Amino acid sequence: MKFLLRLFAAAVLALAIVAGWLAYQLTRPYRGFSEPVFADFARGTSTREIASVLAQKGVVQNQWVFLAARAVRRGATLQAGEYKFDRPASPLDIYGRIARGEIFYMELLVPEGFNMFEIAEAVGKLGTIRPEDFLAAARDPAMIRDLDPRAPTLEGYLFPNKYRVYRYTTAEQICRMMTAEFRARWQTLHSGANVHDVITLASMVEREARRPEERSLVASVFSNRLKIGMKLDCDPTTVYAALLDHRYRGTIYRSDLDNPSPWNTYRHAGLPPGPIANPGLDSIRAALVPADTQYLYFVAKADGTGGHTFSESLVQHSAAVARYQRATHR
Repeated sequence: MKFLLRLFAAAVLALAIVAGWLAYQLTRPYRGFSEPVFADFARGTSTREIASVLAQKGVVQNQWVFLAARAVRRGATLQAGEYKFDRPASPLDIYGRIARGEIFYMELLVPEGFNMFEIAEAVGKLGTIRPEDFLAAARDPAMIRDLDPRAPTLEGYLFPNKYRVYRYTTAEQICRMMTAEFRARWQTLHSGANVHDVITLASMVEREARRPEERSLVASVFSNRLKIGMKLDCDPTTVYAALLDHRYRGTIYRSDLDNPSPWNTYRHAGLPPGPIANPGLDSIRAALVPADTQYLYFVAKADGTGGHTFSESLVQHSAAVARYQRATHR
């Protein structure tokens, strides 16, 4: 009897030792790689296959310890997708991440008013798509032509927002996400207006209005000018014309104002051929319903607030310009 008790006690001790050792292995952070690694698991990949990939990449020390984590977390379903591993982690932590579907992605932030050149630069900083590849995709208006048959590019329809981008996301897929977001936002407005003209005007408002409360006022100036056939004289269109010609130098020169490009509203009356940036919803609303004013001019204030002085006559405008020049040349 004593022998059996000793044998039982030894077995319990052995089990306790094994359990403790297993608990240690499951919770011990491990890192068998020097640089961050990625592991992409297709839908239907078995746990054993996942364990093998993780062991090969040095994410876990060996397959069995990950399979042991599955035994502990039985009932959890591993999620397909690409995962990034860049720090030591225990098998239980790794199993939990994959079970929760913490798939690796990057965030592309597109502020209101960005044009396609600025978006291309932001895309390029993600490190997975070249800016020129994004521009090539954005210059093809095919995916928006049903909504705007006159669209020269996707400019104006790459809706400003925060987007999830994966390592294998293509430039075309980013454009499709952004234009899909535009369609969804446009539908909320329930407008029957001409989308091409509205978004072109809204893009100019977005680039000119620095203060939210001035969007509808800026829209009213452009709208009033359009009604009487007066040139819009919008600086951002001049900049955009120079960008299209690959010759923008960071400021507007006389040669830019004299540029014969149809995008230059200092040379041509009416709206430019298309949007010059990607407006947000508030600027689109302002373009749809401009303020009811008689304003034909505006000039920046010199107080640093980003506001403008609006005028109905050239005399009033000239006085406002003079005040601005005196204040900025002191």
